[in-house]
Parts: sequence; structure tokens; C-alpha cells
Amino acid sequence: MSVSASTHEKTTGGPDGPNSRFNGLKAVSRCRRPTVSTTRANASPDQIVVSDALKIYGGSGSSAQVTALSHVDLTVDRGQFVSIIGPSGCGKSTLLRLIAGLETADSGDVSVFGADPDQACAAKMIGFVPQVPALLPWLSVVGNVTLPSKVNRRADALRRTLPGHVHRDPADPRALLAKIGLGDALDRLPHQLSGGMQQRVAIARAFAIQADVLLMDEPFSALDEFTREAIQLQLLELWEQMRTTVVFVTHSVSEAVVLSDRVVVMSARPGRIEAVVDIDLPRPRRQGLLESAAMHEYEDLIRGKLQTAWASGPVAR
Repeated sequence: MSVSASTHEKTTGGPDGPNSRFNGLKAVSRCRRPTVSTTRANASPDQIVVSDALKIYGGSGSSAQVTALSHVDLTVDRGQFVSIIGPSGCGKSTLLRLIAGLETADSGDVSVFGADPDQACAAKMIGFVPQVPALLPWLSVVGNVTLPSKVNRRADALRRTLPGHVHRDPADPRALLAKIGLGDALDRLPHQLSGGMQQRVAIARAFAIQADVLLMDEPFSALDEFTREAIQLQLLELWEQMRTTVVFVTHSVSEAVVLSDRVVVMSARPGRIEAVVDIDLPRPRRQGLLESAAMHEYEDLIRGKLQTAWASGPVAR
């Protein structure tokens, strides 16, 4: 089997500390006020487009100024599952925040299916699955999953006006929970669930609003390997059924390969998008794929790209 990668010379990097992480439902409340224009000059109603994006933290001329993203170009087609992988602090979460409309680029352009990210966020076109599930402790499992559809109903009207939104009937939360193995836990409270079960609830909550794109920021990093692999396969089953666009940040090469249509490799700070690797593995993907020769070939390819990216950076060691 032959695999290949298309290499990109644009640079990207920057800190991804705890303050840059998504915080569950709070992320939705932090959407910036929508601008008047609903489209961008380089926007596509069928793509997420990041064009020449620059993001700098710290004041002008400050010695503590850090370039988090520098002239980044990325496109994600509707319905794709795209993973972003790279060293800690390389700007992965910063890139997600720009797509989410939680921060603005200092220059360049970002659009989400033809709309400004802040509009897409306000219209609930974007769903989140953070590293920490951030479930409301006084609500049951099914209550947590149904909550986003009950708040900010004006967002539904805004969503219908945006050019790239594809209408879907609301998902049945009980069916979603049954699909990921929580059909008998509907009335439990979060403290009665294991970490893996809580993350399953967060996944069901994100899918339930029928968002146009899900942004997933290392959602399985705190789980043991067995639980992680089980939830990966459950996530794939949901995605194959619903075909929601997913942008997924991970540090795991094997996770990126088994889940994705494309893997975006980012280099160490100040960094760049080192390569975009198309994963030509058949779907649906199931447990047997994890030990296949094709899977290991892609893993080796991506590890090689990561090693090259790390060695080429000024902070390489």
C-alpha cells in the first residue's frame, strides 16, 4: 500500500495552556457579538476556511509577545473528520478557538460554511466536546444532553439565515445515549458516572443540537486505553450515521489515524502546518483496523512528519 502527504509551508504555533481550553457549555456563552455581514470574500458554504491567519498574544512591542499562529491556511470540507496533531503549545487549541469564534485572528480570515465564526457560534452551528466534560451536576444524563436545545432559542432563527447551514431534524437524545451505551443511565447524575461515561454524555450533548461542525479538544486524553478505544469506535458510529463535520485535536497518532479522513500535522513553536495527510482507509472502521498493516503504515508516516517538524523548529531538542 502507498500513502502520501501534501506538505504545507505556512507557519503556526503558540501556547495552548489551560486558559485556552474550551470549558463545556461556557464556551457557547462566550461567543462574540455577531457582525452584520454573514459571508466572507473567500468563504464557501461547504467548507471551513482558514486563510493566512495570524494570532499574536501579548501587547504590541511586549517582550512577552508570542506568535501563536502565523499565516495558517487550512480548509475542511463539509462532512469530513479532520484531526490536528502536534507538540504541546503548537497552536492547536488556538486554531480551534478561531474557528469557534471565541477569538479573532489579528490578520487573515476565517469562515465557517460561509459565515463569520462569531455568527456560526451564536447560531449554534458549532458544537464543543472539551477535555473536561463540564456536565451540570444537578441535571440528569438526559437533562444535560437536552439542555443546549432549550437555551437561546433565538439562535435557531439566526441559524436558518446563514448560507452554509444544513437543516436537520433534532436528534433524539435518548436514542443518542443508547447508541453510545448509556441507555440505562438516563436518570443518573454526573457524580454517579465514571469518567468515560461522563465523556460519552458530552459527546451525545454535542451531537444532539445537530451542529454543522463539532470541535473536539483532546476529549479522550484523561481516559484509560481500553475506555478510550471503546469511545473512539462509538464516536465513529455516531459520525458515520450523522456525518457532522468534525475538527479533532489529539496528541495520539493512532487516534488521529483511526478516526480521520485527514490528519493535519503541526510543528513545534513557533511552528507551522507541516503536512496534511489524507487517510485512505475504508469505512466503516472497526476494532480490527487498529492492528492492520495499513494502519501502522500511516502511523509511521505521521510520526516521521512530527519528528521532522520538531527537529526543524528553533526550540527543537
